[in-house]
Amino acid sequence: MDLGIAGRKAIIGGASKGLGYACAEALAAAKVDVTICARSADEVKAAADRLAQKYGVTATAVAVDVTTPDGRARLLEACPQPDILVTNTGGPPMGDWRGFADQAWHDAVDSVMLTPLALIRSTIDGMAERGFGRVVNITSSVVKSPRAELALSSAARAGLTSALAGVCREYAARNVTVNSLMPGPFETARLKDNMKVRAERTGTPLEQIEAGAVAATPAGRFGDPAELGAFCAFLCSAHAGFFTGQSLMLDGGAYPGML
Repeated sequence: MDLGIAGRKAIIGGASKGLGYACAEALAAAKVDVTICARSADEVKAAADRLAQKYGVTATAVAVDVTTPDGRARLLEACPQPDILVTNTGGPPMGDWRGFADQAWHDAVDSVMLTPLALIRSTIDGMAERGFGRVVNITSSVVKSPRAELALSSAARAGLTSALAGVCREYAARNVTVNSLMPGPFETARLKDNMKVRAERTGTPLEQIEAGAVAATPAGRFGDPAELGAFCAFLCSAHAGFFTGQSLMLDGGAYPGML
C-alpha cells in the first residue's frame, strides 16, 4: 500500500535502535525524510546512515538528550516543520514503588510525559496551519494494564495519554491526528534489561523469566519491532486522517479485556 506520505518530514525520538528505529525505518521505507535523535552520537549517526543508504531518503542524526529544553531546541532546529512526530523516550526504572524517592517520580513525569507534551506543543500548530499532521506516541501496555514494578512508567505514561485525549479533538478538523501505541513485550534491549532486573530481584534464573514471559503471551513469542513500526507508519499515513485520540495495544493478546 502506498501510504501517501512520500516527501513528508518526520521527527522520531529514541530512534538509534529498538522501537524508535523500527518506526523510523518504516517511515523511511515510505519515502519520508526522517530526523532521528538519541543520546549516543555514534549510534544515532550509524542508524541515520543505514536509513539513508537503504531507502534513499534524507536521514538526519541529532545526538541530544531530548528531555532537556536545549536538546529539544536542537532537535527542532534540525527539523523545524515536521509533518510527523513520533515521541519515544526510554522508560523509567523498575522497582518497588515504595522505595522510589520523590525525585524518581519527578524524573519519570518529566521524561515520558512532559517531554512528549513539549515536543507536541512546539509542532502541532504548524501542522494544523499546513493542513497535515500526524503525532504518534510510543507509550506502553502498562497504561492499560499496570504492573506494580512499573509504577513509574504506568503513572507517567497514563498522564500523557489522558492529557492528549482532549487536545487531539481540537485538531481533528485540520487533518492532524494524535494517537498512541502501547507495546507489550517486544524483542528489544529494554525488554531484556527489565527481565534481568526481575531475575536479580527474585533470584529466579533469567531463562525461566524469559520462558514465563513468552508463556504469558498468547502469541507464544515476543513482538518483532518491525511489526510496531508498520503500525506506526500506517497511523502516520494519508489514510489515517479519521483515526485520532486512540491508544492501540500491541501485546500479542496478553491483555484479557476487549476494550
